[in-house]
Amino acid sequence: MSIEKIVEQALQDGYLTPAMEAEVGRICDTASELSIEEYMALDRLMGSLLTGEVVAVPRKQFINVMEELVLTEAIARVAEIEATSDCTLDLGDIAAYALNRLPPLYATTEEGAEYQRGRAKEEMQVLIAQQVNEAIARSLDRPEFYPERQAISKALGDEMQNQLSSLLKSYAHKFEVAPQR
Repeated sequence: MSIEKIVEQALQDGYLTPAMEAEVGRICDTASELSIEEYMALDRLMGSLLTGEVVAVPRKQFINVMEELVLTEAIARVAEIEATSDCTLDLGDIAAYALNRLPPLYATTEEGAEYQRGRAKEEMQVLIAQQVNEAIARSLDRPEFYPERQAISKALGDEMQNQLSSLLKSYAHKFEVAPQR
């Protein structure tokens, strides 16, 4: 993948993954000279990172390849949904939901990570996509957390009892106050 395509993807998704960062580094290290377009793309990426338009996903001493694959899948799906609708999804919630239902694939070297990536893409890509889709479906199906709710105020005596009675009536439709003797 070229620097321009990586930068374009990062700008579109809003995230620069460790794999994208490594690829840019590899291209820069192996190229004898970068083109004007590549320098301009790198400049755009730096500006976007500085303004927060693009967020760099932190690199670790060990690599959980499953995190990369789930994050890549989730970013693509979330960006697609947010571009075609007015809803906003929490990428962290979606990735966590999917990761909790998938096995981890850890590696300590880039060679080990490449092996795990290849293995996962062959054996688990469908399962990864299923879990990300399920996470998105659950996120979209989640109701807004009771926007009409009110806290019980600190009241004394009958006022507190009246508030509790009102609360019970709203949750228990057949609630009746028994006459006191």
